Order: sequence, then structure tokens, then C-alpha cells
Amino acid sequence: MRRLPEPDPGLPDTRSATRYLFWLVRKQWTSMTLGAFWGVVWMLSQALMPAAIGKAIDAGVSAKDSRELWRWSLVVFGLGCLTGLAGILRHRCAVTNWLAAGYRTVQLTAERATELGATLPGRIGTGDVVAIGTADASSIGATMDVSARFVGAVVSIVVVAVLLLRSELRIGLTVLIGVPLIMALVGPLLKPMHRRQSEVRALQGKLTGRANDIVAGLRVLRGIGGEPEFADRYRTQSQSLRFAGVRVARVESVLDSAQVLLPGLFVVGVTWLAARLALSHEITAGQLVAFYGYAAFLVVPLQTITEAWGRFLRAHVAAGKVVRVLALRHPLAEGSGPSLSSANDAADAEGTGALADEHSGLRLKPGSFTAVAAADSAEAMELADRLGRYRAAEGVTLDGTPLETLPLNQVRQRVLVADNDARLFAGRLADELAGPGVADTDAALASALHTAAAEDIIEALPEGLDAVVAERGRSFSGGQQQRLRLARALLADPEVLLLVEPTSAVDAHTEARIAERLATARAGRTTVVFTTSPLMLDRAERVVFLAGGRAAAEGRHRELLANVPAYRATVTREED
Repeated sequence: MRRLPEPDPGLPDTRSATRYLFWLVRKQWTSMTLGAFWGVVWMLSQALMPAAIGKAIDAGVSAKDSRELWRWSLVVFGLGCLTGLAGILRHRCAVTNWLAAGYRTVQLTAERATELGATLPGRIGTGDVVAIGTADASSIGATMDVSARFVGAVVSIVVVAVLLLRSELRIGLTVLIGVPLIMALVGPLLKPMHRRQSEVRALQGKLTGRANDIVAGLRVLRGIGGEPEFADRYRTQSQSLRFAGVRVARVESVLDSAQVLLPGLFVVGVTWLAARLALSHEITAGQLVAFYGYAAFLVVPLQTITEAWGRFLRAHVAAGKVVRVLALRHPLAEGSGPSLSSANDAADAEGTGALADEHSGLRLKPGSFTAVAAADSAEAMELADRLGRYRAAEGVTLDGTPLETLPLNQVRQRVLVADNDARLFAGRLADELAGPGVADTDAALASALHTAAAEDIIEALPEGLDAVVAERGRSFSGGQQQRLRLARALLADPEVLLLVEPTSAVDAHTEARIAERLATARAGRTTVVFTTSPLMLDRAERVVFLAGGRAAAEGRHRELLANVPAYRATVTREED
């Protein structure tokens, strides 16, 4: 039994949708080739059945030769058994091809989404990413599924045409001319279907994204009374998608009808011609039956070919969306410095934690506990992202080395940005907080929970640290989540810790305890707290006031309150 998905999905070809589809074929060429082989055997065994039946009639029934009748009857029976066996094996390979291509597409998309992280929503709609894991992966897999039947259909048509040419030239020529003619008549329907499928796929991605936004912000919408307006927008957009889907269905219905009507007319034509030849005694009764069987059989490969084209068009649209995501690269390229081969290398690369930013004028001494109060919270978030290299970090240095030249994994090891967009993942609480690589876990956990004033959260849980965290930590209140996230950041014990509004959702008494304990817990480590809370600012060794993206003033909290009116206005606004 083959295990899916595979551990390593490989490096995809993202130059175009077509190249991506062919890359998938190459990645699973063994099962694709095997599927094509059994597809050919499956179709050919059916294609040869009319010839065997015709021989049984001519050599056995008409000639009244029981031996020949038995011989050709056994051939028909053997072809039937072969058809059944080949059909089972072909279907097995087809399902494997479908699942492998679909899983590989989902794996690649998930990996790229994880790599892009917070930069993904700004570059592509969330709905598009979700749709890739559902509709697009299925469409791509369906193309791999039909490929085995498509190859078998093409080969069987060629074989039947050769057999007919050898038996009766006129009927053989009719098949050779009729098959391309049918394909030419169906072809004009494929282009509008491709265009309309592209429209439906785009609308589907937008609608899925809107649904995600509504669900994520449901509490906020209820709070501001915005549910009816967003529901109306969703209803309007969903109707647009429905109408677009109906337009696609119209083309598909015409295509499906053509797949039945045109081959059916073709069968009637071939049968009529063969019947005329039989009446004039130019062909035998067995040949007439065989020609009818050939014509009836050809309906299946003709329908398979048109079905394959339709699936390929849908897969091409889906692959275009996949390629768009896979072609994205993180805006922060790896630094030019030597990469770290292990966690020990990262530890050896640890420095003093002296961080500086030319743009803002912020300079952090090694082991200092600094608070940054910004007149505009967006400026504080931008500075934190720059110092953590979550955006362009030109002008930022760590221990005198430009941050952009350091390998990204080393930056992540040494500098941690903890903001309120971080999430608690589902799982055992102790594992969620500590994670791998934390030495002396019990002692470290206890210390971090004490610093974050989160002991009461653990005590309130019947299972304590063994409790299971619900998805995104929904079982905890906003303040509890904030304290648990702070404990997790402290357990990571980075060289430089950047905390963005770590106490905005907790009460004043809890915030005072956190502020008092944080400096002690981070002694000897560089810590920056981006906040406008007087309780936290009063505990900092140094406060930097950020205005217009620049360090406008610095000193102790009480000094700035007395001497800098803009700082006083920023901080006291929190107290009103």
C-alpha cells in the first residue's frame, strides 16, 4: 500500500500552469505510465471484442463449425476477463494518480503559505489559498485520473481504424475522417468553457475570502451592528458566483450533449454503411456485427477524449492559481552570511544583543530593558517588524552586523517579536508553551508563568498544564491568551525580545505584577516593550518616545512626563 502524501513533495516548476501540470506527471511518472499501460489494455480488450464476436459468427455459426465457435467464444470470454482485470488495475492507478497530484498540490501550497507567513494575505486573497486545497486540488487530480483512459482511447481509435481499413476500406476511411470531424465540432465549445471557468474560479476565491473574513470578525461585526450589511454583501457576491456557475453549466450541458449526439450520429452512419454493404453481399454477417460493435465501441473513446479536454481546461485554470501562489517568494531574502547548520551553530552565533536602527535613531544596549512609547501605534508595529526583520531591515544592525546580511534562521533564533497577532495552537498546554529545546522544562515553565502572572490560569484548569488547548485558544479569554503568549515568549528566551503591547488586555493589578517581574526575569537579556501603559513605562530602565517614526525623546518615564508634552499627551490618554 502506497503512503500518501509523500514526505517530500519536490521542487515544482512554476513557470506556467502547463509546465506545473507536466511537472506533476514527471513526479509520479511510474504510476502514470502504469496507469496508461492498463488504460491501453483495458480499451484494446474492448476494441478487439467486436472482431472476436464477428469471427465467432462467420467461422462458427455461419460455417456451422462447433470447434471454431468454441474457440472464438473462449477468445471473447478471455477478452472479457482481461477487460475486467485491466479495468480494476487501471482504476487503482488512476485513483493513486489523482490523490498523489492533489496531495502534492496541497502540500506545496501549505508549505509556501507557511513560508510567507504574515506577508501572504497582502499578496493573495485568503479565499484563493483555501480554494486551492479544495476545488483546485481536485481539478488537478481529476486530470491525472482521466489520463490513463485518454491514452487508452487514442490507441484504441488508431487500432480500430487500422482493423477497419484492413477489413473494408470505405468504412475505415469513414472512421478516419469522422473522428477528427467530431473533435473539430466539439472544439469551439472548449474555449468559452475555459474562459467562464476562469471567471467562476476568481469569484469563488473572492467569496471564500469574504466568508473567512466574516467568520474571523464576527464578534466585531456584532459589536458594531455590521452583520446585516456584510450579510447583504455576501449574498450579492454569492449570487454573482451562482450566475457565473450557471453560465458554465450551460456550456458544459451543450458539451455533454455533443458528446452523446455526435458519436451517436457517427455510430448510426457507420452502421448504415455497413448494413448497405452486407445487403449487397460485399461483407459477411459477422463483419456487419463487428463493424456495428466497432462503431458502438468508438462512442466510449470519443467521449473520453472530449472529457479529458474538459478536465484539462479546468485543471489548467486551477494550476494557474496554484502557480501564482507557489511563485511567491518571501520579501525578505536570506542574508548573504553563512547559514547555520544546527541549533548549536545558532547558539554559538549568539552575541550581546546590541540592536540599532538608523531610521528611527533607536539604540538598544546589550541586556537593557527599554520601553518604546509611540504617538502612533502603527509606527511602533512598523519599527518592531523592522527590528525583527519581518519587513525590509535596511539600516538595522545586530551587534554591529547589518541585519539583512544575517541568515534569516539566525535572526529568528536571536530576535523574537511577540505581538497580539500570535495564536495559541491546539494541543497539550505544556507542549504549546514550552515546545522543543527548552532546558529544565518544569522550572522554566514555572518561572515564565510566574513572570506572566498566569499561575491562576493553570490553577483554574482541572487538568492543569495537561489541559488541551482549543483551536486558536478560544477556550481562554483575551487577557488569558495574552498572558499565556507572554509566557511562551519568555520560555523561548531569545537574545533580543520585542514585546508589542503585551498587557493591553489585562487588568491594572495583573499588569503591575507583570511589569514588576519582567525586568528581573529578563536580566542580562535585551528586552524592548512597545507600549503606552504608564505601569509598564514606569518600570523600564529607559523610555524612548517615538514620533513621526523617529526617537523624539528618551529618558525615564517620570522625566518625560514632566518635560515632553507630546509624550505626556500620548501616555495620559491611556489613563482617561
